[in-house]
Amino acid sequence: VQLQASGGGLVQAGGYLRLSCAASDSVFSISAMGWYRQAPGKERELVGSISSRGRTNYADAVKGRFTVSTDFAKRRVSLQMNDLKPEDTAAYYCNVVYLGNDYWGQGTQVTVSS
Repeated sequence: VQLQASGGGLVQAGGYLRLSCAASDSVFSISAMGWYRQAPGKERELVGSISSRGRTNYADAVKGRFTVSTDFAKRRVSLQMNDLKPEDTAAYYCNVVYLGNDYWGQGTQVTVSS
């Protein structure tokens, strides 16, 4: 399974960014899609995810500011990030759960300046 992410960059605090990710055409019956992030010196953590049954899960730190959207038929997942804060600075990774396994995109950097 190959995942190709796009978006990210440098933004001032209070700004917004949108990340997008697409899975390879050979993937069917994805169980869940979402986004994780990893800041320097920290472990990778969940940002938000949606299951194929529509169940959503968000980190408390991003609730009300970030929104994950998915198109399971097209194997695409996006992350809309509003009201960004310096503590949101991290490498962001799209994630797909397929046949019980986790697959990851290449990571895209988001940097929020104060």
